[in-house]
Amino acid sequence: MSNEAIQEAGVSGHFAVFSSQNSKFRYTYNKVREVKSYRIGELFTAYRDILWDDGRHKYNVSSFIGEIDEILLGERFSTFDQNTLDNLIGTLRQRGNSNATINRKMAALSKLLRKAHKMGDIHSLPEFRRQKERAGRIRFLERDEEARLFAAIRNLSEDAYRLSVFLVDTGCRLGEALGLIWNDIQEHRVSFWITKSGRSRTIPMTERVKEVIKLPPTTEGRRPKGPFTKLTQAQYRAIWNEAKAEVGLGADEQVVPHILRHTCASRLVQGGIDIRRVQMWLGHQTLSMTMRYAHLATNDLDGCVVVLEKPRADDVPRVAEASVFASPLTAPSPSKPARKPRSEAAAVKAPGKSSKVK
Repeated sequence: MSNEAIQEAGVSGHFAVFSSQNSKFRYTYNKVREVKSYRIGELFTAYRDILWDDGRHKYNVSSFIGEIDEILLGERFSTFDQNTLDNLIGTLRQRGNSNATINRKMAALSKLLRKAHKMGDIHSLPEFRRQKERAGRIRFLERDEEARLFAAIRNLSEDAYRLSVFLVDTGCRLGEALGLIWNDIQEHRVSFWITKSGRSRTIPMTERVKEVIKLPPTTEGRRPKGPFTKLTQAQYRAIWNEAKAEVGLGADEQVVPHILRHTCASRLVQGGIDIRRVQMWLGHQTLSMTMRYAHLATNDLDGCVVVLEKPRADDVPRVAEASVFASPLTAPSPSKPARKPRSEAAAVKAPGKSSKVK
């Protein structure tokens, strides 16, 4: 700035203004903030309604955060360091938590801490590393299991039966089905707008789905908001658990309503539908989620059996040249014609040519 630059005396608030003939500079002085400390439970109370919608998932997250707060002994902090996170994961593993369970609890914690960091409540974040999960067995219903279970559900509730058929034929999540309204159903297709991934999708309906979305006539004269809005998740799960106990599946912990989504995916893959289309049908955000069902697509491997069962050379006459399975590395090379002796070749003259005589 030149010697003629004049510093203006008027300073308003946190701003100092310097000016010259050609330019003006404004400098901002930030306030000095008091460093506060918080418990995990306090941060969750402050941000839970912002970060999570009401429902079963929010209930599970509340349980996760409560356990984490208990492990940390309600300690207050202004920074969450890597050592604290490592000790937390170690304690969860000692309590018998699988890597999959630890990942879900750490996902909830990470989401909460990132929000608190963004709002200035804490001043550093650790690195969250996903624990390696084992690919477990995916349980799905056989046709006879579905028939017995659905019959028991129908005896308890016609609405729950209609919902069960809808879930197994569309593969949608329970919350997606309960959130449907009539405008989401157009002719032969149904659209899901409220999804876990946040991405809407539209799929065609089977014939029996078209039947179960039709409400039976009522004396009330007022149609509900959607085909399944008479039920809540808690009501449906209670009916489900009672029905599965009746048909002898009560001890199977994997027979939960979500098994209907697995069943739909498994039937699509076993029926020859390619993985990419199955991903679109289910609304998976990544293909890796759908690849859990890829092992069921065994039809593509049938051609391998033919190769493995090809006849051995010492059992049958050698037919390598004619075999469609012959490898370029093992098949005998075609024989070349014998070369003529040099003297004999020289004796044969090309037609129309004569030797010159010097």
